[in-house]
Amino acid sequence: MDNIIEIPKGVEVALAPESLTVKGPKGEVTMKFSKKKLAVSVDGGKVKLSGAKVYVLSNSAHIENAFTGVLKGHKQVMKAVFAHFPMKIEVKGSLIHIKNFLGEKTDRLAKIEGKTKVTVKGQDIEIEGPDYYAVGQTAANLRQATKVRTWDDRVFQDGIYKVKE
Repeated sequence: MDNIIEIPKGVEVALAPESLTVKGPKGEVTMKFSKKKLAVSVDGGKVKLSGAKVYVLSNSAHIENAFTGVLKGHKQVMKAVFAHFPMKIEVKGSLIHIKNFLGEKTDRLAKIEGKTKVTVKGQDIEIEGPDYYAVGQTAANLRQATKVRTWDDRVFQDGIYKVKE
């Protein structure tokens, strides 16, 4: 199966042996793929994918997400919710420090993936970046860092939750 994707204006695409780099005004995204299962070529203003249907369709979606990310960016908004102990969130380098979660003395840490930017405004956390998957993984890391497994979720609802995408 073949699929041809138009390259939008303002986007540059560079092809390496087993990766594709997409550059635009909001940043850069690099995707890796298997040469054995998928043939990728860039001709003029088009990206052509050839191979098995499942590989072509899934990688087409990844490339379109990259085009959207480098043109418009991807954003997720999360909110820190607490009822028992006020928590404080700080960004230091490539880590997010969650202080005083459930009254704990040690900080809980969440990793920031890729070139994602994290902004903390009070209890709201904005996660932005060109790579859809890095933004989503950073949000998942934050959620996972504040997950409490031993207490009843209906009573202790403290944590960081996704508000909107």
